[in-house]
Amino acid sequence: MSGEDRQSQLAREHKERQAQRAEQAGKAKRNTFIGAGVAVAVVAVGAVAITAFAGGDDPKPAAASSPAPSTAAPQATPTIPAAPGEVTCSYRKDTSGAPAKKVGMPPSKPDLKLKTMTVTTNHGDIVIDLMTQQAPCAVNSLAFLARKNFYDDTKCHRLATPENSGVSLLQCGDPQAKADGKNPTDGQGSSGYVFNDENLGMPYAKGVVALAQPADASNQNGSQFWFSLGEESAQLDTAYTPFGTVSKGMDILEKISKGEWITNPDDITGDGGSTAPKIPVIIKDVKVS
Repeated sequence: MSGEDRQSQLAREHKERQAQRAEQAGKAKRNTFIGAGVAVAVVAVGAVAITAFAGGDDPKPAAASSPAPSTAAPQATPTIPAAPGEVTCSYRKDTSGAPAKKVGMPPSKPDLKLKTMTVTTNHGDIVIDLMTQQAPCAVNSLAFLARKNFYDDTKCHRLATPENSGVSLLQCGDPQAKADGKNPTDGQGSSGYVFNDENLGMPYAKGVVALAQPADASNQNGSQFWFSLGEESAQLDTAYTPFGTVSKGMDILEKISKGEWITNPDDITGDGGSTAPKIPVIIKDVKVS
């Protein structure tokens, strides 16, 4: 091969690598989280998120290898009936095979008077102003899990940053997460039930809190949720249920966002729990009132 031919070949190979990286980056922005219930069937998109959000799942570093769930419920965005007393919620068993901490099912009648969710962490309280009227079933689920002490002593397992994912978020709610860079199933644990999406269409500006679910899935919400830590998250597809905004404790989240992350090379989803925050975030208690 002549020197000129070799130079042409190298240039062609370089161009192909650039195209592959561009394609991967595009997928990363679309496939953002591994939320609850993404164990076996959801390792599909590498799940942000949010899917935040939705999870490994950052916006997402590499697409995972398993297929996405094939039996996702049809897309639906519940609305509030004229009469508040008519609002009902439906929850169903999670059949994905994801590891779960089961504490029962939430009641079908939501309390539409709930206003705040206080997440007590090892760094202090984070207070969320709830969008109960817009996402009654999401709030109802969170309130139920809080009463069952579901979130007590759990660790936020994923810190997505512009450097590692292209978005900025902190994901929590996996009851079995170790957040140590070693546990291969971080980002998969959930509550054992799923429910439909709500309040879709709202941009994920800094301070917005939304539910996480498997990427490219719909109506598969569970226990996991994520905090938008920067305007970068506004680029995400509005496929994750927003249920509130942070009114206190944003300084805590900003401190976490400035810390580095732990890469987990053994994460079976390709990114589900591969970016745990180096500054540990432990949820001590959650109260919804």
